[in-house]
Amino acid sequence: MKVLSVTTASLVMDGTQAMASPAATETGGLGLAAIIFIAFIAMVILFQLGPGLAMFFRILKGMFSTEAEQRAKEVAKNNRTSL
Repeated sequence: MKVLSVTTASLVMDGTQAMASPAATETGGLGLAAIIFIAFIAMVILFQLGPGLAMFFRILKGMFSTEAEQRAKEVAKNNRTSL
């Protein structure tokens, strides 16, 4: 039991000294998990950016296109005559 107490006390003292050292307060930058997480979020944003922009431009093209107006008139005309 005495050996266990001495071992525990020495570990606590060494750990306390290590925590108090100036080197322990310096961060080594981002860890591996943080880098992987940031890369994952960047990939999600990049993979959604392309289709999102493509859909946005198709919507704009459809709103400002004269071809869409002609198709809408033809559909309206066909609906009136089919009644």
